[in-house]
Amino acid sequence: MHPVRVSIPSFRSENNSMERGYTVFKIDVLMNGRQHSVEKRYSEFHALHKMLKKSIKLPEIPSKHVRNWVPKVLEQRRQGLELYLQTIIMENEALPKIFLDFLNIRHFPLVPKTESCGSFDTESEESSKLSHQPVMLFLRDPYLLPSSHDTFSNVVIEGVIHGVFCPDLQPR
Repeated sequence: MHPVRVSIPSFRSENNSMERGYTVFKIDVLMNGRQHSVEKRYSEFHALHKMLKKSIKLPEIPSKHVRNWVPKVLEQRRQGLELYLQTIIMENEALPKIFLDFLNIRHFPLVPKTESCGSFDTESEESSKLSHQPVMLFLRDPYLLPSSHDTFSNVVIEGVIHGVFCPDLQPR
């Protein structure tokens, strides 16, 4: 299963005096236990599709032209766009940077580059960039209402606290 999940739970119509009305789709993005939302117009989906088709095989995108802007038709478009995003995620193990940017997902390399320290004077721009990857994932926050029978979490927490606050007891 891919670590990214998306859904489009809703849409809303926007009208202003400067331009024709348009529809905004709310996209809920869940990645590594964190959720956020982005709002996109159909024209942004269409632009994404045009950029992605140069690099990956894509599912069909719902039609650009809609004759009738009634809620039933917009709901069909919402469902079609949701399926479009979900299919891209399911069919591509590595998601393109353009797609991650579209969903406002920070992208990190899957495997961090390992380099020797070398000289501090010749530090390259690439080696000065920091990346973070989680070492351990808890299904719930271990600091909130820890249960007495959850000994693994308690051992880990105590070990981390001990290592941070008692550095002279660490092996040399």
